[in-house]
Amino acid sequence: MLLYKDIIKEKNKDLRKKSELVNTPLSDEDLNTLKLMDEYLTNGYDDEFVKTHDIRPGVGIAAPQIDVLKRMFVIQAYDEKGYFHHYCVINPKIISHSEALTYLETGEGCLSVDREVKGLVFRPKRIKARCLLYDFEKKELEETVLSLNGYIAIVFQHEYDHLDGILFVDRIDKTNPFLIKENATPVAFK
Repeated sequence: MLLYKDIIKEKNKDLRKKSELVNTPLSDEDLNTLKLMDEYLTNGYDDEFVKTHDIRPGVGIAAPQIDVLKRMFVIQAYDEKGYFHHYCVINPKIISHSEALTYLETGEGCLSVDREVKGLVFRPKRIKARCLLYDFEKKELEETVLSLNGYIAIVFQHEYDHLDGILFVDRIDKTNPFLIKENATPVAFK
């Protein structure tokens, strides 16, 4: 079981390295990594578990955050309309994105950044990504193209950045962290 202490923090140089493609079929080691990340996010939704264990809840976690330099991450998040998205993503490639941008008015956070960071991060509002998805119930790997928008597109891009050694803090404008770009609208949660 992963605990918050197992997640490497921003001062760790490994977090800035590019991750390698995951070989298929998935090895037992890669499946275990996915399982651990998935379990961590699931545990973060259990308030009692969070209180009794060292868990900082999150909506996404990438393998580099647990010092595994492989191109995979897990998302468990509710979108702005209240729909739950659960993806175990392997070898993603963003193949298209909108010119329109979106952002979180409160800014982004990260399990690997354990300090408050003020500033806005602008990301394409809509993306399409080709990837492999692993389904733990079916024990199957499926190649697919995900079309994501709004909050889930932000979460996906945030985790995708981890695979290239990029943190959200790198995307904040250093001279004017709260400047709103012309083609950007905030994610509107209901």
